[in-house]
Amino acid sequence: MNKDSEGNNGNYMNNRKAPSDTSHDSHDSHSSILPPRGDYQTLLSYQKSEIVYRITYRFCTRFLKRGDRTVDQMVQAARSGKQNIVEGSKAATTSKEMEIKLTNVARASLEELLEDYRDFLKVRDLLIWDKDSKEARYVRKLSRDAATTYETYRDFMETRSSEVIANIAICLIHQANYLLDQQLKRLEKDFLNDGGLRERMTKARLQARDQQRRGERT
Repeated sequence: MNKDSEGNNGNYMNNRKAPSDTSHDSHDSHSSILPPRGDYQTLLSYQKSEIVYRITYRFCTRFLKRGDRTVDQMVQAARSGKQNIVEGSKAATTSKEMEIKLTNVARASLEELLEDYRDFLKVRDLLIWDKDSKEARYVRKLSRDAATTYETYRDFMETRSSEVIANIAICLIHQANYLLDQQLKRLEKDFLNDGGLRERMTKARLQARDQQRRGERT
């Protein structure tokens, strides 16, 4: 796989749109100051990163030696990708800036993990699938199902070679990264349009004062 094709993350994403890219619950508080509580489990980026974490944990257990520093690096990068999506979603209630920052950390962690998988394959002279290969297309086909979980890939994790599993992980990381890129664009757009907590508090105070003045006049 050449560098350009590896970087073309959009080709690793199906056409489904995440219904909750704003990472907010629709049934929580409707306060004009505090946005609804984050609901990370409905985010496709979280769902993909959770699968990547579980695959990575098992990959390292099966194919890397105990005590190898790469094990801790890969597992921690996978966990960071998942956990920072969670923390960013929860931080959305009080700080849009923090949500953006933590989502960026998640994106960077998964990019680091992606490079670890590539290095694993390269130094062993193993094949990195081209994005248009039948194998990569098959992984994308599996991912189109909204009910995709780790169980979708469990049989592969237990029976396939390190080369196959590493390439499956690479495909899924590309998907997660694409989703995070889209999520970040939406978060940044929302921040520019609506501001953060301080801006919402100031706006609410001004509206309250304006309503009070109108009430006094009547």
